[in-house]
This record gives sequence, structure tokens and C-alpha cells, in this order.
Amino acid sequence: MTNKKTKPKRNTGKPGIIKTLWMIFGAGVLAVVMLFAAISFGWMGFMPSFEELENPKSNLASEIYSADQVLLGKYFIENRSNSSYEELSPNLVKALIATEDARFYEHSGIDLRALVRAVAKLGRDGGGSTITQQLAKNLFPREKLNTLETILRKLKEWVIAVKLEYNYTKEEILAMYLNTVEFGNNSYGIKTAAKTYFNKTPMELNLQEAAVLVGMLKAPSYYNPVRNTERSLLRRNVVLNQTKRYNFFDTDFIDSVKQLPLDVSQFKVQDHNQGQATYFREFLRKELNEWCSTHYKPDGTQYNLYKDGLKIYTTINSKMQQYAEEAVSQHLGGELQDDFFDHWSNKKRFPNAPFFRINKEQRDAIMTQAMKRTDRYYWLKQRKISEDSILKIFNTPTEMKVFSWKGPIDTIMSPMDSILYHKYFLQTGFIAIEPQTGYVRAYVGGIDYKYFKYDHATVAQRQVGSTFKPFVYASAFQELGYTPCKEVPNVPVTFEMPPGQPDYTPKNSDDKREGEMVTLKWALANSVNYISAYLIKRVKPGKVVELARKMGVKSEIEPVPAICLGTPSLTVEEMVAATATYANKGIYNKPVYITRIEDKNGNVIETFHREFNEAMSETTAYLMLSLMQGVVEFGTGQRLRFRYKFNNPIAGKTGTTDNNSDGWFMGITPDLVAGVWVGADDRSIHFRSTSLGQGANMALPIWALFMQKTLADESLKLSKGEFEKPENLDVELNCAKYKQQQTALNPVETLDFDN
Repeated sequence: MTNKKTKPKRNTGKPGIIKTLWMIFGAGVLAVVMLFAAISFGWMGFMPSFEELENPKSNLASEIYSADQVLLGKYFIENRSNSSYEELSPNLVKALIATEDARFYEHSGIDLRALVRAVAKLGRDGGGSTITQQLAKNLFPREKLNTLETILRKLKEWVIAVKLEYNYTKEEILAMYLNTVEFGNNSYGIKTAAKTYFNKTPMELNLQEAAVLVGMLKAPSYYNPVRNTERSLLRRNVVLNQTKRYNFFDTDFIDSVKQLPLDVSQFKVQDHNQGQATYFREFLRKELNEWCSTHYKPDGTQYNLYKDGLKIYTTINSKMQQYAEEAVSQHLGGELQDDFFDHWSNKKRFPNAPFFRINKEQRDAIMTQAMKRTDRYYWLKQRKISEDSILKIFNTPTEMKVFSWKGPIDTIMSPMDSILYHKYFLQTGFIAIEPQTGYVRAYVGGIDYKYFKYDHATVAQRQVGSTFKPFVYASAFQELGYTPCKEVPNVPVTFEMPPGQPDYTPKNSDDKREGEMVTLKWALANSVNYISAYLIKRVKPGKVVELARKMGVKSEIEPVPAICLGTPSLTVEEMVAATATYANKGIYNKPVYITRIEDKNGNVIETFHREFNEAMSETTAYLMLSLMQGVVEFGTGQRLRFRYKFNNPIAGKTGTTDNNSDGWFMGITPDLVAGVWVGADDRSIHFRSTSLGQGANMALPIWALFMQKTLADESLKLSKGEFEKPENLDVELNCAKYKQQQTALNPVETLDFDN
């Protein structure tokens, strides 16, 4: 029997291959885990910390709000403001999710199904990035990277997306995403975009408007509804179809919405030259920059007005501000400017119009100075352009837009000619103050900030004319015990001047009641210069200046007799705040513009309170109100009664300076004091006649138009009643009765004609 050899079994190696494959797979998984761990811990480059995820950095615009919670404007590098989820329209949320991330509520930051689809179809059916991944990219933008760095960056965004999902709710992520995206036209974030394109808040957006904005996310410029209307319309309809596809809205409704035209009639770029209170916002910018330089965040760095998203709550009332701007436009744009052009229309007789009574050298000096104040001149000097070349540029015609009251005019003219053209326009400064608090309720610094940057409310100092006379009368009341019905002689008064100077004798503008005894009330109402001189000679100029200082006047005033006629140059702000003292029982309030400042999270950083001091007695203040009511009842302000039909108590004072260069009006009601100046930037440009150039014609109508609307607006709740009378006031204010009493006490009256 022979033994057969058994054939050995061949080792196929299958267990080893499987083991190897599992090892490779495990190593791959481990490598991926280690890669993501390394990315997460920041071992492969920057990764945001937990604190940075909690407080993602972005350039947030600081917002300026009126006292009645209306957004007046912003300061920004990027015009970006945040909205919470509760402030978003459901239309917007549905359009966004349907278009950008239909499975948003189902994934945890990365949608693997969408990712596989995107890879398999090479992105033809949409990308694989979720809203959360896009948010990660927006919060921590990519730099210029090569292919390998781009892949690594993409992986980092996955990690950030997961962290965001862990730290925030879905609603918070949606709001954060919409706050970080750009919509073109200097609009960052949904809040700014809704305002720019549709003049709405995010909550007010209807479905078609929401679809337009969501459609822009793919390419803001390409699908811009203003510049590329047809593309934007097609893209809008794509977004609407997506909402139908995912059953957010029914088919019939979407089909009807798709038929609507694209409406961007409310489009307006949000910038510093437009909107309400432009001059006020620029004034506030300087104040806030100074505030930021002395206030620090918890991390020790200074606040930044353009990046930190501050909320500045002001004293401005948006309705009063609107009424003030409308009053300026109505009077200057609708009547006075036309009168001015007509007044100087005879070029043959006035070849140098409206530069009146100045020679060519003076005119050239004014024009050169104006040229050097322009932005064009500044930037040419920055580029080291020679003076001769600059002059050539300024005298070379070019395409430009110039101001007109009917809207900007496209034209061709030299920059120098445009300077001359713009000098012909009358300017204004207007401020309204609540006398009891010092709160500034309306502020107009000029006729159009885009073309005329100079602020005539708080910066320009202009000669105040007869509006200064109440300082003189109040000093006489306070220092000498005079009252409104006291009679004084209406005769010339001469002041002896220092050796080498001629004596000074002010003149009246007319001879009305010259040589008679007149009451102080009649004298102020008719702005009689003799009486102002009479009073200041007795009270002394230094006392008048001292009172003006107590009433908040900071500008230089030389204590000389001529101030009784209004020679000082002061700001509108100074004049209005001082005038408000009479309505506040003799207490001067420093003007208040801001009530509080909050950080981006709504925490109050600082509150602002009024600063005040007693300038005069309550009795003196009330007597001045009685005195100044005569201006409106039978003096230079009578047109408030017969033309503008006011029947409520008003105290006021007009003012007109030499050559009619400056027209003023100060008007007082119990709850609101407002002052107006009107004139050209250059004092050499003015009306030739006092009938046109007086304050009653140039400035008073703006006050009247403003106050008509303000008093008619019942929501503002302004008093139309009498000024509050001090208790135990024993001064007779009826001048007829006062004269009878004085005659009974002094049957033989001796006239005081002492000069």
C-alpha cells in the first residue's frame, strides 16, 4: 500500500488583505480626525477662539437716533447694522432657506448629502456649502490662497461651521448670516440693504422684495436691481420658484407674485450727504470723535465711531427736523432766492453782481480763498501739483453737477465758475431748543450739505444786529430796575471816545417819534437805536457783556458802546440758547444734543445731563418776554400776525445788519425757542434794499413756516398758551395804566435828556 502525499493548502492571504484594508481605513479615519483636531486646536493656522465665536468681529456702523427713535444716519467704514431674528420678515427667511440651504434645519453645519451632490454634478445643480458654512466664510474671510491653502481653508470653515452650530441657535445663525453679507451700493447687512433698495426695515419686506435681496447673494453687482434690472428680475423669479419647490408658498400665489414688476423707486444710497439732519450729523461726528478719544472699551482700547456699532440717542425730534428743513426749502427755494436773482438780474447796471461795492482785487481775493477751501484744491495740493497748474485746472471747463433748488444740474463749466455760481445762493442757520431742558429739537446748518459743507448753525459767526438788543434791555432791567413801560427820551446819545477817536453817536433808521418820550416796549418793538444807546450808557457795556456770558455766549465781544446796535458776531446756537433763557425763568441751559450712548449690545455707556446756571431773576426774564411780545404785536415782527395768522403768545426779535448782509429772527413760545439767520457766505453778497434784506423778510418766514407745522402737529403737544407769570409779580405791564399811575404820582414830569 503506498502512501499518497497530501497537497498543502494554498494561503490565499484574504484575512491579511482585509486586515490591511481595515488598517488603512482606520488610519485614514484617524488621519482625518487628527487633521480636524489639529485644525480645531489651531495647530494648522489661525482658528477663532470660543470668545471670538461668541463675539465675531465686524465693522459695525454707529447709528444716530432721534429722540422719537427714528434712524437719522450712520457713521461707518462699512455701512453695516445688525438685525436680530425677530426683526426679519418670514418672507425673507423662507426665501433664503429655499434658495441657499433647503435642509438648513436638518444638518449640523455641514450637509453631506448636498456636498456629495455638488461633487457628483460638479456644482451644476448648486454648491454644497450650507448657510452656516457661508457664515463662517463671511466672519473669517479668506485671503488670496493657492490651491492647497484653499482646500485647507475650506476644511477650517467646516470646523468653524460646526462650532457655530454648537454655540448658536438656527435662528441666530440666520440673522448673523444676513448681517454679514454684502448687497452692493455700500450696503452691508440686510438692515442697510432693505433701507437702501426699498426704504424699509427687514421686517417690512414683502416676498418679491425679499426675493430680490436673496437673489443678490449669488452676485451683488451682477444681479443689482438698479443697474441690471432684467437680470435681477430673472434671478428674483428663480428665488420665488425655489420657495414654491419647497412648499413655502402655493403655486398660484408664487405665479401671481412673479408677474409683479421690479420696483426700486425708493432706492437711495445711504451716505453722509443725504437724509435728514445732515449738518447735525456732521456736527455730531466731531463731538463723538472727541468722546471716543477719551472713552475706553473693556479691553482697554478706545471706542471707534466707525467700527464699534455704537447707538447714539440724540435730542433731535424727527418731525421738528423735517418741518425745519421743509421751512428752509419752502422759503429760500420757493421765494427768497428767486427774489435775490431778480434783484440782481440787471447785469448791465450791475456787471459785478451780486458782489456789491467791492473792487476787483477784493473780489479776486474772495474767490481765491474759496478755491483753497475746496476738496479739489486739497487733493491737487496733496499730489504736489504746482499753483499755476492748479489755477489752470480751476479755469478749465469740465463736466459737473451743480446745485439748484429744483435738483442737481448736469453742466459744463470751470471749477472756478462753479464756485462763483454757488456763492450766489443764500444760506441759513436754524436751531430750535426746548427751553426747560436745553434739548436741541431741530438743527439746520445750510441749504444742502452735499454742495455746501459750511455749517451756519454752530460754526459760522455772523453779526447779530438788533437781536443783540435784548441783552442790553435785560441788563437795564436787572441792574437799574427798569420795566417795559418805563418811558425814556428818543433823542441822540453821544459817547465820548478815547483821545484821537471821534465821539460816537448812533443813528436811528428813521425819525419816527424822535424827540418824544417812548416806552421801552415800544422802543424794542421798533428797534430804536437811540434807546439802546441810552440804556447801555447807563448800564455800561461791561455789564451787558457779563450778562451775555451768563447766558452762554462764548464768542468774543468787545465791551464798547457799539455793541448796543448788534456789532458782535455770534453763532446761531449761542443766540438761540441765550434767548431760551427768557422762556426758562432766567435759567440758562447749555444746549444738549445727546441723551445717551449705547454699545452694540445695548449696554448704556454714558448718559448726558443738562448743565445750567442762573443768568437773571425770574422777574427779569418774564419782563423781557413781555417786552419782546411787543415786537410781534406792533413792531418789526407784526407779519407773524397779519401774514402767517398766529394768534398764540409769541415773543421775538428781528435783526438786520449793515448793507442787509445778515437777516435774523429769534422767536419764543413757552415750550420751544427757535432762531434763524439768513445771508450769503460772503457779506459782500446781499440785497441792496432793506425791504428785501431785513430779518423780517429773510429770516422770520422760516421761523413762521416751521412753527406753523410744529404747533399744528398735536403729537408734539406744544403749548399755545401764555408764558408762565411769576408769583407776586407787582409790575404793571399795561403801559396805558402804568402811565396813569406815574402821572398820579408825579404830576409834573421832568424829561431826562442827559446824554
